[in-house]
Amino acid sequence: MKQIKESGAGLKLSRRLSALAEWVPQGARFADIGTDHALLPVFLALNGKISYAVAGDIHAGPVEAAKRQVAEAGLEQTVSVRLGDGMAVLQPGEVDTVTIAGMGGSLMARILDQANDRLNGVRTLILSPHVAEDAVRRWLVQHRFVLDKEMLLEEDGVIYTLMRAFLTPDPTEAESLNSALYDEKLLAPAIAKLPSVLLYEMGPLLLRRPTEAFHRKWEEEIAKRERVILQLSHATAPEAAEKAREWEEDVREIREVLACLPAEKPSSN
Repeated sequence: MKQIKESGAGLKLSRRLSALAEWVPQGARFADIGTDHALLPVFLALNGKISYAVAGDIHAGPVEAAKRQVAEAGLEQTVSVRLGDGMAVLQPGEVDTVTIAGMGGSLMARILDQANDRLNGVRTLILSPHVAEDAVRRWLVQHRFVLDKEMLLEEDGVIYTLMRAFLTPDPTEAESLNSALYDEKLLAPAIAKLPSVLLYEMGPLLLRRPTEAFHRKWEEEIAKRERVILQLSHATAPEAAEKAREWEEDVREIREVLACLPAEKPSSN
């Protein structure tokens, strides 16, 4: 993937936004929640990949910047820029594809939870939480969305998680697909039963195709947790020792998983 992608009109996207753009279905009616300057919907519209877009942001400054971006591109009839909280900017059935990026997973899950009927008609979710990815994966499973892509992408020294999921309307089919996806025997016989918490934290598709970035991300996570353990070891509260033991068990399990995965595989998803 190129470092920067550029449309015919000269609009440039970061590597992360470029990757998200590639996952948008052709002809989508698209919403970018937390759009900032509306770079993604404008890029997609200029390249003929979407038929319509809503660019929403909770802050007035980015909304004004987004409106200027849309006007300069001559896309006022295609991209509607709106000020509002989360998916409150949408009407039920207005779009079929939603992207949310650049925020924590817990906030992202809350935005999706609060969407209610504004999710009507949405078949594709393209998400990039920067922490608490497990919260997003759990929300997807609980609402009949099934992951079909996961990717780790490094940009400016930060490893980002990207994921795409499709709605499976039939509850029985959705449950069956997600049960297979989050199979606790995924790493058998090396690990007879993988804790479900790690499947949600580490990503079921990422675990199936681990890359160098995956190993590096989780080595960094181990280092963070070991710093917490060290801090807890100096605490005098009785519960600190128990908490330290829990974190030590987390680290042990993560190390066990990493040890039975290939050190490196091709990074394409």
